[in-house]
Amino acid sequence: MAKLAGAAGAALLLVLILIAGAAAGVASAFGLGSDSPPSAAAGADIPADYLVLDMQAAATCPGLSWTVLAGIGKAESDFGRAKDQVSSAGAVGPMQFLPATFDEYAQPVPPGGADPPTPWDPIDAVYAAARMLCANGAKNGTDIHGAIYAYNHSDDYVKEVLGYAAQYSSSVGDSGASVGTSDSAVVQKVLAYAMAQLGVPYEWGGDGPAHGQGFDCSGLVQAAYAAAGITLPRVATDQYHAGKILPPGTPLQPGDLVFFGNPQFAHHVGIYVGNGKMIDAPNTGSVVRIEDYHWSDYFAATRPTAGP
Repeated sequence: MAKLAGAAGAALLLVLILIAGAAAGVASAFGLGSDSPPSAAAGADIPADYLVLDMQAAATCPGLSWTVLAGIGKAESDFGRAKDQVSSAGAVGPMQFLPATFDEYAQPVPPGGADPPTPWDPIDAVYAAARMLCANGAKNGTDIHGAIYAYNHSDDYVKEVLGYAAQYSSSVGDSGASVGTSDSAVVQKVLAYAMAQLGVPYEWGGDGPAHGQGFDCSGLVQAAYAAAGITLPRVATDQYHAGKILPPGTPLQPGDLVFFGNPQFAHHVGIYVGNGKMIDAPNTGSVVRIEDYHWSDYFAATRPTAGP
């Protein structure tokens, strides 16, 4: 999974727009608008690294929602968690490609993928799946149903994938508030930037490799949101007071900031990525990494996309 995370920020995430009229209507009905942020179900079920990988790979095909890629990943191997990833027909790997089919869509090698590419590599496989869907109707949202059908020739399979995609899409935020296209674009860019920093050494007061430095926790948060066009203060306590503070018990969404310590002095902050995980720069001697956010001194979360 570290390999997946290392590739996660290598390409710029785009705001995907379904532009074909009738096809866009079908996609919207299933919650497949590519501006959909991850739902609570997505955060609970999709490994954080796969979530960002699906977003990145989908961004290479305008009109393809990341939720469709995620639905296929769920149906084929439960995001690589299935013990048996060799089918009776000879399909292999997390996206269940026949080797000959994979070879048609394996190039160019995506950032962080295996070289030569292999259907067993999650990065290679997800990008190849995006290319295959794009070539079979997903581009510009022309024929999402047909694209999925071409992946596995079964109407029941199409229904299964669309069902998962609908679960993973969130046109309404977990708190009940509508989530706009701009919010989704921000979250995608924030996660992409943060994932690209995995492995960067911790440095107190550090503002990142662009400044010849490592990152501390608030420096990473500030830089990730700056990459998405949102200006945040520099230190964790000020970042806490700058965002919309979520009421206790509010389900977290990817991109939310999680704080540790107390409101008067937040000694640490991380970016929630889903599935109970955050990406953060923890302390001296460590690196930017993904870890559980359930620390004993966690006290609150904020949603910078919602304003103060």
